[in-house]
Amino acid sequence: MENTPIILASGSPRRAQLLRQVGVEFAIEPAGIDETPRPCEAPADYVSRMAIEKALAVFSRRTEAVVIGADTSVIVDGRVLGKPASAEQGAAMLRALAGRAHEVLTGVAVRGPKGACETVTCTRVHMRAIADDELSAYWRSGEPTDKAGGYAIQGLGAVFVTHIEGSYSGVVGLPLCETASLLASVGVFCGPMSQVA
Repeated sequence: MENTPIILASGSPRRAQLLRQVGVEFAIEPAGIDETPRPCEAPADYVSRMAIEKALAVFSRRTEAVVIGADTSVIVDGRVLGKPASAEQGAAMLRALAGRAHEVLTGVAVRGPKGACETVTCTRVHMRAIADDELSAYWRSGEPTDKAGGYAIQGLGAVFVTHIEGSYSGVVGLPLCETASLLASVGVFCGPMSQVA
């Protein structure tokens, strides 16, 4: 599939960086869809639907391409934590996550001329207790403002995470092992195979 364009249906610089890490050449076309959760929609269903709808939105106008859609949500006590809009909201999110485990769900969907496939990954993230002065300093860093759950495991927020169970790249925004498997199923190869395919 040398001549088949690959498109990431996301404006996330973190997802783009992860895809480049495994040797994928792609264009970026954010889907621009409504991301409002449906009433009583389960978190796993939500991230799956978002990933599929993002991929379909771009594939509907670029049917010659392989399109990757993804969505990531932070879940605690059955609640989806979005991106904090204020320092108070950011601190409240991190207080809800501190000293315990939470889940990060990432849905990935691939649509292309050779078919469609999708998956949802779940990673358990364990955080230590976080002092109030750390919360304030972290917000002032500017890092939490555009991050689901109000933290970035790949940035300064890593100091709060004691360990994870599952995919690190899934927490960042794109589970690479699972994404590579989805892409391989439609004829696109990543990682070492991208060098020989």
